[in-house]
Amino acid sequence: MTEPLQYQVRFDLADAQRAEAMAHGQAEPALAPLVAVLARHRAVAKRQFDAFAEYVADAERRGVDQFPLYAWTKATIENPVKKEKYLKSFTLHVEGREVYDKAAADALEAELKPLAEAGLISRLKKYDTDPAHNPQPPAQRG
Repeated sequence: MTEPLQYQVRFDLADAQRAEAMAHGQAEPALAPLVAVLARHRAVAKRQFDAFAEYVADAERRGVDQFPLYAWTKATIENPVKKEKYLKSFTLHVEGREVYDKAAADALEAELKPLAEAGLISRLKKYDTDPAHNPQPPAQRG
């Protein structure tokens, strides 16, 4: 029997200062509607740049040979253009989970859409765990 698909919601904030405030849990009046939506869904926003930096640091502590995306991830966070992008990009974890059922993702996405339409969120995307629907890790060069 096939496992049911799981989902993840991601968003980008249009403003770098607001993204920094979001990443550090700082009070920012313009973010109040977003924070309220996340609280209702027991969701936490994890900044993608921070997740990448944590992956690189972990790889360097434990041995990069155990981390197949180390070189790509390190190059990404060291590239100024990509760094700027990922500093404004967030992945939502719901109830401590990185992926969650469709109902949770759909409900979260539905409440975030008005914030995207209003311009607070510049990009809103829902992903599923089907590899055919998602970019695959870059091929390793040997």
